[in-house]
Amino acid sequence: MANPNESPAVQSMRKEQAEQRKQARKGELDKAIEDTFPASDPVSATHTSIPAGRSDVEAAERVKREPDPARLDEQYPFVDQALNSTGDTARSSDASGVDRQGMRSLQREASRVAESASELASGSARLAKAEARTFVHDLEDRIRRQPLTAAAIVAGIAFVFGATR
Repeated sequence: MANPNESPAVQSMRKEQAEQRKQARKGELDKAIEDTFPASDPVSATHTSIPAGRSDVEAAERVKREPDPARLDEQYPFVDQALNSTGDTARSSDASGVDRQGMRSLQREASRVAESASELASGSARLAKAEARTFVHDLEDRIRRQPLTAAAIVAGIAFVFGATR
C-alpha cells in the first residue's frame, strides 16, 4: 500500500500551508514597513518577549520633545546679553525672574500645542490610511465576488476615456 504522506492531497495541503506561512511573514514585514515609514533605519519583522524602554511610545515621544526647563538658560544665553547691550536695565532681578518664568510657561504651552497638533496630524494620517486600506479591501472583495461585472465596468470606463481623448 502507498505511503499516505506522499498522496497528492497531503502534498497539496503541505504546499498550501507553506504558502500561507510565507504570506503571513510577508504581511508582518509590510506592517513593519508601514509602522516605520518614513525612516532611514532598516526594517525587520522580529519580535521580542523582553520589554525594553517605555511601553508607551507616544509618552516617550512627548517627553523627548519637551524642552528641559533647567537648560532653557543655556539654550538662550544671548537674550541677557542683548538686553544688557541695549541698556535695558529697568528690569529688576525679580521682574527678570518673573519674565523668565512667564517665558518658560509660554514655551511649555507652545510645546503642548505643537504636540497636540502633531498627535492630531498623526491620528488623521492613521485614520486616512485605515480608510484607504478598508476601501481597497472592500473593492477587492467585490471584484472577487463579481468578476464579470467588474470587467464590464472597467471596459465601460475605458471606452468613455478612449472616446473623450
